[in-house]
Amino acid sequence: MISLAFGEVLVDWPLLLQGLASTAALTAVAAPLGLLLGICCAWIRSDGPRSLRWLVASYVELIRNTPFIVQLFFIFFGLPGLGVRLSPELASIIAMVINLGAYAAEIVRAGIEATPRGQIEAGRSLALTRRQVFTHVILPPALGRVWPAITSQIVIVMLGSAVCGQIAAQELSYFANLIQSRNFRAFEAFIVATLLYLALSMALRAALVAFGRRWRLTR
Repeated sequence: MISLAFGEVLVDWPLLLQGLASTAALTAVAAPLGLLLGICCAWIRSDGPRSLRWLVASYVELIRNTPFIVQLFFIFFGLPGLGVRLSPELASIIAMVINLGAYAAEIVRAGIEATPRGQIEAGRSLALTRRQVFTHVILPPALGRVWPAITSQIVIVMLGSAVCGQIAAQELSYFANLIQSRNFRAFEAFIVATLLYLALSMALRAALVAFGRRWRLTR
């Protein structure tokens, strides 16, 4: 007969809340930076200098075709070989930004390429610079078209932060593993962690959907 003892896990609720807050904080920092990186890369790939297009394309293909944990390990364990030492949290943020930036670049580029040519020409006819046409004419509707995909990608990156505990970043999975190592209640500990990740994912998705809806209404 299987006996579950969630009380032995929930007694350490301050650690679980600390991990939940840390995961939320990592996402809150990495998401806007990753999206900004993706927008910059999307602009370069669609209308940027030719000399940079191949570099951005190589970055996007490299990140999208390698596991996130390998990218994380390279940043945390590989860079010290070049004399660059980072804290687990900073390495996690950098890895999340780089990962999200590559995926967001392709998502945003799809939105940019769906912009009607006449809309772009109308912006240019108003004597707007290329930067102004991009930021005021192309980018807002492009982001509106692809915001659901961006929302999903941000949630995926947030969930991917669970592997950051492998480099001792003190996020939710790190504390869940710490708790089960103390009381040997691995099943209960990770069931609780799963429910917390589910709640955080639903809250994050709802917040991003509401933000996207409100942002589109104000444009």
